[in-house]
Amino acid sequence: MKDEDIIGLFWKRDETAISETSVKYGPYCRKIARNILFNSEDEEECLNDTWLCAWKTIPPKKPNRLSTYLGKITRNLSLNLFRNKKAEKRGGGQTELVLSELSECVSSPENVETSVEEAELISAIEKFLWKQPEEKRNIFIRRYWHLYSVKEIAEIYGISESKTASVLFRMRNELKNFLEKEGAAL
Repeated sequence: MKDEDIIGLFWKRDETAISETSVKYGPYCRKIARNILFNSEDEEECLNDTWLCAWKTIPPKKPNRLSTYLGKITRNLSLNLFRNKKAEKRGGGQTELVLSELSECVSSPENVETSVEEAELISAIEKFLWKQPEEKRNIFIRRYWHLYSVKEIAEIYGISESKTASVLFRMRNELKNFLEKEGAAL
């Protein structure tokens, strides 16, 4: 089913919107939750909460890309669940590792003083990413948005783990320098 049709079902308050969304985007959202939570029960809870949140927010929202909208909901819910459970050692510390890697160049949302500064920071990061070659941009997004492990990324792109880690290290440094030049609030 096409995204527009699924969104139309949400707008009509037709409950088949949930089942169609689950069929089309369940595996995608599950992967996001798995990369953060490393627990099948928590993944399932997060997916159910994602569908509920979509039900509550569509309408009034009408997302341009349903996959991105659902992915963002899943990611935020997963991170919140992760933090609430204080699961520092879950998944080999993968989630904590990813968050700590980025903390050097971007402060946490709790430290951003105003929504204007946050919007400027988001805009600057997007600007930085769109200037990158597609493969580097996708490696960065897989690591820091979808929280893939370095090993998984290396396998996807057919490169070594050390090269993947090196690409990510260089990109974090480039991002930090770019954000400083842009005057973004760090």
